[in-house]
Amino acid sequence: MALLLQLRTVSGLRGKADRIAKAAFRGLSFYTRVIENCEDEARFDETFRWPVASSIDGNEILEIQVFNYSKVFTNRLIGTFRMVLQKVVEEGQVEVTDTLIDDNNSAIQTSISIEIRYQALDGTVGAWNDKEFLETPSVHSEGDGRYPLETDSLLSGHRQGLDISPGKSNQQSAERTFRRAGKGVFSAMKLGKTRPSKDDHRKQDEPAVLEAEDLDQKAIRQGGRLEPDTISLASVTAVTTNVSNKRSKPDIKMEPSAGRPMDYQVSITIIEARQLVGLNMDPMVCVEVGEEKKYTSMKESTNCPYYNEYFVFDFHVPPDVMFDKIIKLSVIHSKNLLRSGTLVGSFKMDVGTVYTQPEHQFYHKWAILSDPEDLTAGLKGYLKCDIAVVGKGDNIKTPHKSNETEEEDIEGNLLLPDGVPAERQWARFYVKIYRAEGLPRMNTSIMANVKKAFIGDNKDLVDPYVQVVFAGQKGKTSVQKSSYEPLWNEQIIFTEMFPPLCKRIKVQIRDSDKVNDVAIGTHFIDLRKISNEGDKGFLPTFGPAWVNMYGSTRNYTLMDEHQELNEGLGEGVSFRARLLLSLAVEILDTTNPEINSSTEVQVEQAPSVADNCTGKMEEFFLFGAFLEATMIDRKIGDKPINFEVTIGNYGNQIDGMTKPILQRKKEGRNGDEEESELLQNSSEDEGDEDGELVSVSSSQPVKPLVTDRNYFHLPYFEKKPCIYIKSWWQDQRRRLYNANIMDKIADKLEEGLNDVQEMIKTEKPHPERRLRGVLEELSSGCLRFVTLADKDQHHSSHTRLDRERLKSCMRELENMGQQATTLRSQVKKNTMKDKLKLVQNFLQKLRFLVDEPQHTIPDVFIWMMSNNKRIAYARIPSKDILYSIVDEEMGKDCAKVKTVFLKLPGKRGFGPAGWTVQAKMEIYLWLGLSKQRKDFLSGLPCGFEEKKTARGQNLPSFPPISLLYTKKQVFQLRAHMYQARSLFAADSSGLSDPFARVFFISQSQCTEVLNETLCPTWDQLLVFDNVELYGEVHEMRDDPPIIVIEIYDQDTVGRADFMGRTFAKPVVKMSDEHYCPPRFPPQLEYYQIYRGNSTAGDLLAAFELLQIGPGGKSDLPPIDGPTDMDRGPILPVPLGIRPVLSKYRVEILFWGLRDLKRVNLAQVDRPRVDIECAGKGVQSSLIQNYKKNPNFSTLVKWFEVDLPENELLHPPLNIRVVDCRAFGRYTLVGSHAVSSLRKFIYRPPDKKAQQWNMTGEIVVNMEPEVPIKKMETMVKLDANSDAVVKVDVSEEEKEKKKKKKKGGEDEGLEEEEVDESMLDWWSKYFASIETMKEQLRQQEAAAAEAEEKEEVDIAEGFKGQVKNKEKSKTPKDDKKKKQPSAPELPEKKKKQKIDELKVFNKELEAEFDNFEDWLHTFNLLRGKIGDNDDNATEEERIVGRFKGSICVYKVPLPDDITKEAGYDPNFGMFQGIPSNDPINVLVRVYVVRATDLHPADINGKADPYIAIKLGKTDIKDKENYISKQLNPVFGKSFDIEATFPMESMLTVAVYDWDLVGTDDLIGETKIDLENRYYSKHRATCGMSQTYSIYGYNTWRDPMKPSQILSKLCKDGKVDGPHFGPGGRVKVANRVFTGPTEIEDENGQKKQTDEHLALTVLRHWEDIPWAGCKLVPEHVETRPLLNPDKPGIEQGRLEMWVDMFPMDMPAPGPATDISPRKPKKYELRVIVWNTDEVILEDDDYFTGEKSSDIFVRGWLKGQQEDKQDTDVHYHSLTGEGNFNWRYIFPFDYLMAEEKIVISKKESMFSWDETEYKIPARLTLQVWDADHFSADDFLGAIELDLNRFPRGAKTAKQCSLEMVTNEAEMPMISIFKQKRVKGWWPFVARDENDELEVTGKVEAELHLLTEEEAEKSPAGLARNEPDPLEKPNRPDTAFLWFLNPLKSIRYLICTRYKWLIIKILLAVLLLIMVALFLYSMPGYMVKKLLGA
Repeated sequence: MALLLQLRTVSGLRGKADRIAKAAFRGLSFYTRVIENCEDEARFDETFRWPVASSIDGNEILEIQVFNYSKVFTNRLIGTFRMVLQKVVEEGQVEVTDTLIDDNNSAIQTSISIEIRYQALDGTVGAWNDKEFLETPSVHSEGDGRYPLETDSLLSGHRQGLDISPGKSNQQSAERTFRRAGKGVFSAMKLGKTRPSKDDHRKQDEPAVLEAEDLDQKAIRQGGRLEPDTISLASVTAVTTNVSNKRSKPDIKMEPSAGRPMDYQVSITIIEARQLVGLNMDPMVCVEVGEEKKYTSMKESTNCPYYNEYFVFDFHVPPDVMFDKIIKLSVIHSKNLLRSGTLVGSFKMDVGTVYTQPEHQFYHKWAILSDPEDLTAGLKGYLKCDIAVVGKGDNIKTPHKSNETEEEDIEGNLLLPDGVPAERQWARFYVKIYRAEGLPRMNTSIMANVKKAFIGDNKDLVDPYVQVVFAGQKGKTSVQKSSYEPLWNEQIIFTEMFPPLCKRIKVQIRDSDKVNDVAIGTHFIDLRKISNEGDKGFLPTFGPAWVNMYGSTRNYTLMDEHQELNEGLGEGVSFRARLLLSLAVEILDTTNPEINSSTEVQVEQAPSVADNCTGKMEEFFLFGAFLEATMIDRKIGDKPINFEVTIGNYGNQIDGMTKPILQRKKEGRNGDEEESELLQNSSEDEGDEDGELVSVSSSQPVKPLVTDRNYFHLPYFEKKPCIYIKSWWQDQRRRLYNANIMDKIADKLEEGLNDVQEMIKTEKPHPERRLRGVLEELSSGCLRFVTLADKDQHHSSHTRLDRERLKSCMRELENMGQQATTLRSQVKKNTMKDKLKLVQNFLQKLRFLVDEPQHTIPDVFIWMMSNNKRIAYARIPSKDILYSIVDEEMGKDCAKVKTVFLKLPGKRGFGPAGWTVQAKMEIYLWLGLSKQRKDFLSGLPCGFEEKKTARGQNLPSFPPISLLYTKKQVFQLRAHMYQARSLFAADSSGLSDPFARVFFISQSQCTEVLNETLCPTWDQLLVFDNVELYGEVHEMRDDPPIIVIEIYDQDTVGRADFMGRTFAKPVVKMSDEHYCPPRFPPQLEYYQIYRGNSTAGDLLAAFELLQIGPGGKSDLPPIDGPTDMDRGPILPVPLGIRPVLSKYRVEILFWGLRDLKRVNLAQVDRPRVDIECAGKGVQSSLIQNYKKNPNFSTLVKWFEVDLPENELLHPPLNIRVVDCRAFGRYTLVGSHAVSSLRKFIYRPPDKKAQQWNMTGEIVVNMEPEVPIKKMETMVKLDANSDAVVKVDVSEEEKEKKKKKKKGGEDEGLEEEEVDESMLDWWSKYFASIETMKEQLRQQEAAAAEAEEKEEVDIAEGFKGQVKNKEKSKTPKDDKKKKQPSAPELPEKKKKQKIDELKVFNKELEAEFDNFEDWLHTFNLLRGKIGDNDDNATEEERIVGRFKGSICVYKVPLPDDITKEAGYDPNFGMFQGIPSNDPINVLVRVYVVRATDLHPADINGKADPYIAIKLGKTDIKDKENYISKQLNPVFGKSFDIEATFPMESMLTVAVYDWDLVGTDDLIGETKIDLENRYYSKHRATCGMSQTYSIYGYNTWRDPMKPSQILSKLCKDGKVDGPHFGPGGRVKVANRVFTGPTEIEDENGQKKQTDEHLALTVLRHWEDIPWAGCKLVPEHVETRPLLNPDKPGIEQGRLEMWVDMFPMDMPAPGPATDISPRKPKKYELRVIVWNTDEVILEDDDYFTGEKSSDIFVRGWLKGQQEDKQDTDVHYHSLTGEGNFNWRYIFPFDYLMAEEKIVISKKESMFSWDETEYKIPARLTLQVWDADHFSADDFLGAIELDLNRFPRGAKTAKQCSLEMVTNEAEMPMISIFKQKRVKGWWPFVARDENDELEVTGKVEAELHLLTEEEAEKSPAGLARNEPDPLEKPNRPDTAFLWFLNPLKSIRYLICTRYKWLIIKILLAVLLLIMVALFLYSMPGYMVKKLLGA
């Protein structure tokens, strides 16, 4: 179906202008070409074609708009023509001439003339004629004179409208394919876009789009320039590929990635728990990952324990297994050796959820604990933790740890992924299992065989049951004995929180067996795909639908080597079974009392479902033709080979299925309806023209022929074998159709994105235009999906998931289409990169939507059998080959020739074995309903005759068993193999001997072998003569077969090693075309080489396929260029193709060699470096004695070489190090290939651009930088308003207090202002960390803000074009805005100003580009690259490092450079380089602390100490190990004297101290000191912020700032420094200002220039020419790595290094960074009174309530030192009087706000462990009992740094003080020193609600140790400073006076019932005794009848 529009003319136009028209229908619009300078009439004469899938409705509208075209501004609309298509629909063809209307709907005098045709669907498919409008010659006159939509429309089955008969000469202009650079795998392959053809006898040759370079001629022809933004020009610039109709793309990556084990590490830190439910508990946390459990220590009697314990779990499993593991955190109460403890609450999440988080981690998040046993209960507390999952090569950026003081917002930091609500509810998941079919025989048990032998009993040998695993719980159905078609009808019910944090449900059919149960097949249901969390979303739902299971092959062996495949690991290689199941979820209403509150898995019966619920059974037909089978591995080449194709079990030779009907009969179940329906069907079938079509599922065995040494091929020349299979499946094609439409949109998008990236990479002009084109395609594609899917809404056999999925897909795509349109308008050159990211998100989303969870037709498997053994397979998704009458819905490989590479099954395919191709096949497949199979041959290359079986001889639709091709074309293939680079190292020398083997059809040829190189330049032309291709000429031109190029390493012995493979498509020239531009000669292109899944270099080559016409080879372009004289008969690449060269000079700076390892056990003694590039090279001088001095004596050498003009084609430069041994022998030590010279190319500066504006002075504004604010004040600034400073209330209060305290206005300083002497290096460090965190926060906020804007912009669409311009200021501006200028300064004074340093949360190298500003380090490699991913890290292959540099430039250089003053010709471009003679240096290493160390001991801790190695110096700081600590603070500095260059690699390691045995390495980090030392960034000693001569911030460098500045100016030839009056200094043309006074320790002020000099140094990057950023005073954070666990961080080390040359004045003593000693404090707490304490006891007589109150208190972490008051007995009102003093001495770290406790962990511990815990005071109120345990009544915990001020009276004291802390004024005892007031005691009632259970009046008094000694006080009420006795009422003392009453009171109330029970028991015993005593006598009496 299609709508065709011919737009003829527009007349009556006014004025003279360029005109353009746009036609739109159903959201898809086309532009005409631009008609330049036209006056009153514009003749367009163009035809547009809209393919339509659903018939056109009579009231749809076609719209045509005519514009005045402008190159600069937007096009101006002249008028619009709209037409309702009713008449068109009725008559099929209409001609119209009508006037246009303007914006106000009034007619204007311009008129338009058009013709419209509508081809409706008349029962036939594709039978209309496309050539109806093409009589008008003007369409062709310019060949490419019109632009369709920005690229070809995503949807059109054909490109729009042009249909040129193939082979005419005007084809030259219409068809321009071009072959410029392309590397993205796909664009490199040049494998054409797949376009389904409607009907192959009317094949169309479609206009390809033009290369950007051709744009100019095109523009000239059109008489003007084109403006890219107004007209869609992406079509013109697209780096697109040949348009292909009959071939689809092959898949490139060969190796299965799934199923291969990898290293993972899960690290979990349990920090603390809060609000645990329960009274006075002893909690511990159990951490469980998968099967492994670890426990924290137990904390006593607290509801908010603090642990800070770190656990690491290591795994080596496949990713799928890893991500399904469950992480379970549970809090257990009072567990000990004897009892298992009771579960308080737990939290579950799968590893996959953590891995999908940003940075693969949750950091400092609160997990909500819930009790799985009790669904009705609320939450049971919170657990704060960090969870990270690291795979190999992931590095986790942990946020910087410092004192975490900020009060936590628990609700805002829950441990949940984004988008999951905090309040999760319980839900039931019902998995219903109905039945299965197609199970394989599983006679695995030996018994079965024995049974069969004896009894001959061969029943169904499988006993299946289904096991479902979800969130760590398993459920099983019953076992159905001996059944291939088991019926269960059971449901398995899981109860889990919703939404669950576990992604997948695993459903597995297993075979029950006495010995062991085996999996038959596994299916995973991904919950994200069967639910949608949006506001229009839906709960998970599934089916009832069939799922197909795949696994190992169906032939049964006792030991199945592919058993893992049945467990769901890796790609299944064969169909196993299908299972009918459904899934539903209901959210539980936990308030309902009837609810069953257990979460155990339950299994119950479920009602069965109707047979037709999954769709109507239809007969499907699968046809396949094998067009070629080549590259068959030689191992299997000697036996005959055939291919078997199966779909489900149909076509399977072992247990192939017949029609379902026959099977049913066998089982004797002919009662059901489907049965009878099928019977009728089958009887009709037999009568139809099939003549009972019997499936042919495998080809005839054929003996292979030899291609070359490695490969064979099958002789499928003229005769191509075919297969066909009939199968029956439920008809759910709709699901696949929708997936196909989206799949095609996604493919198109991916291809477009690859193009764009390609253009960016190869620096093609205007990638943004191509991106706009991609977006336009995307939006029209999305709209098209919506219209196509819309008619599918009401289908009877839809499941709920089908309906919901359809709705959500339509919503998503509609939304995506709109966003794409908006984005398109926002794509500009500068926003390109960000927009590209957004578009990639679209692609991911599309790919996610494509995957259909409810299966229908199983995948098709093609097996290659040799001698009836299964060798290799290919698996083709059935949706890809499914036929539909609507183009977009058709599978992308349906009726196309697909190149398929067969691979080895299962584990055999891992590693190198799986990289060799088992066979390459060209195969044609078609799958569709039997009744639609009319056109199943339509996509084959034309020119064949069908050969049928005798039975189907004259039946037209009977499939052939083979095709006989009558037409064949002869070609010559020329492969121009120029060079390859960055190849794989295949020999132990670290090099290879590469040659390339080119395969085309059944021929292959090799290039020559080049020895010992990874970058071979073969420069060789391979000619394949007499290549025979079958089919029509024009198809060849469109669709040449692909060429496979394999690279091998030649070995002297044995076969060549495989090094990689790539694919290419040749440029085709037909015999009637001319060999001339633009297509010929072809350009060299890079093709990405793959080895398994990893890239292994690039190949630079070009391929052309030339038809040999009737005149023979004489017509072909001559192969010019002689055969190479030196190399014998090798043809070089001809001139037009090889790159144009020009002369370059390559200068090499030889500095030295480092860390050379031994070669063949001998040490390297006299090394030399050889440099080679493009056949030329130079050698360094010889190092005479490597041990003594590894540097070179001659520094700079050069050579000249011819290199290509195009920098992208530059060959690599090879660096090789050889060792010169005695007798003139050389040994290769190692080599390095510099693959890209671009960063070393020197381009002489441009004369004009040079003027750095050296005239005039530039004053650099040196306002003191505003410090980044800490969290206390939020300053909100609007862009234009004045700054408003909002200060928190608490801040103001502080202000008032200060004023009161200081009693004067003059001191505005905060009372915290510590005198300088109090400050130390740590103050500086902590302040800096705060700053760093704040900066990170602001960056994140700015990024988030930018992102929000982005989204808002996209949503708002075109509304905000102008606004956007304002908005899109970079986040930097935002930051500037946020930092206020003037009003902040007074604020700043108040905050005490501590000088800060810079904390880098990464290595210093990362910040300063590895310090390779002029000295580069090249790693020398030797040895093979290992084959499996695990052991071949590059690290292990490094055998040393070459230090030096390269400079490449065109010769000759401009004179002015060589004539500069001081130019030394010996040094060439490397002027001003220091000498490389040995130099002595003092190296000072400061180690601050380590974080997150990997535990090394069994107890999950480590005892770390530092070890430092530099050259021969080896320091082990073993005595000072830190016991049981994973975050040790070392605070040490080490001085080492070293001599560069011999000792330049510093290793800092952290070891774990062990009492017995050797110490283990935890991790180490290596620092190259030499690069730092010589770097221009001056990394020897960091510059501090300010210059001071005493105190904590003393200047560390022996050179003062002014000396450093003078030296830098001299070295950089910069004029200056000139110090002027008034604090000014001039350097070059920059003027800096700053302070000029400094005060010494005694407060004397002196004049100095140092501040000024330092100011310049801190802004050195602003100085022209010489400027670069200098390293500031800093602490760097370096990851610790352990060679045994490559790639996984073992912790991080914070440190820095200073270096001082020994020939300079010695530096001062090292800065003291030893850890702060905690300060000793004493906290005195006086408990005065309590009030309103709840009453626990009942009086025995009076029944009145009372309590015996006492109060207990302790500091957290010191529970064993808890102190109790005396008891206030018999309080009737809850009032208690105590006057009791507690005294708690403690050690406190002010900076970290933590109490430090040292204690032995257990009696077996060797030494004390230091703990740091928050300072928290706990007070509890108890009811004392004499004979039973005391009753806990309530508690309060006060954080001494931040607790609510006590209330003045008991009345004012309320629950608010605990629950609503945010609004309470908070105080710190460390500032207030003395506080008195009332605080509430709280506890939880039965409903888990907090309630006040009492109030306490207390006084807290904090003293330092000295103060405490001066004014001592006694415990309790003792001397000294005793407290008076409390005044208690009489009732409290009753029992002394009246012992009997109190005994009665005590005993009777408590034990009344107990006493009664005991009395009753005694009575009973007496009765029994009496009975037994008198029984015998009584019996005798009775018997004797007395």
